[in-house]
Amino acid sequence: MMRVLIVDDEPQILRALRINLQARQYDVVTAADGAEALHAAAAHKPDLVILDLGLPDIDGVEVIRKLRSWSPVPILILSGRLDSAGKVKALDAGADDYVTKPFSVGELLARVRAVIRRLNNPDTPLTVRLGQHTIDVADRQAHTSGGTAVHLTPIEWQLLEVLVRNPGRPVSQRQLLQQVWGPTYRTETDYLRQYMKHLRRKLEDDPAHPHHLLTEPGMGYRFQP
Repeated sequence: MMRVLIVDDEPQILRALRINLQARQYDVVTAADGAEALHAAAAHKPDLVILDLGLPDIDGVEVIRKLRSWSPVPILILSGRLDSAGKVKALDAGADDYVTKPFSVGELLARVRAVIRRLNNPDTPLTVRLGQHTIDVADRQAHTSGGTAVHLTPIEWQLLEVLVRNPGRPVSQRQLLQQVWGPTYRTETDYLRQYMKHLRRKLEDDPAHPHHLLTEPGMGYRFQP
């Protein structure tokens, strides 16, 4: 049985999530603050952590950093609608995905299932479909459904590879800049916007309304298979 640790200082949210997850055969452990969460994670070894960023004792991002110092457990964060900076810091610290408050239980459960799918299938396929295109990340080849080759620049390939290797997972602007351009690049977000624009123009069926190379407003980008 999959074990989930829920961390939130709002009793009604803890109760609602516990009931809904238990009803779907998850083993649920709860914690109301950061210190209790770290203790519960060490004691119960959860398969997934659902973590509110606004905890009363320890900042949620710090909880993520402490967990990441010894555990690779997937972390799904809960955050307020206006807390884009907090989400970015959480993703950079090692969170896997986020849900914005207020959220529906259905939305949260969908994100939980997506994280678990990634957990159960850690080997990301190196060949993916992106609209009418087939992308071979390993050989750096892209073709239309009719077999026409699509040329991508080396930077475009690097950017696409980072996104494809994190299917369904938001990747922050800072992560993309550092992985593609190097550790000294942190704020050159204009680079990202331009290259994402080029990738969408080459690979999306409707670049103005992309279905696969998605923008996470104020945060980064997501490859949606």
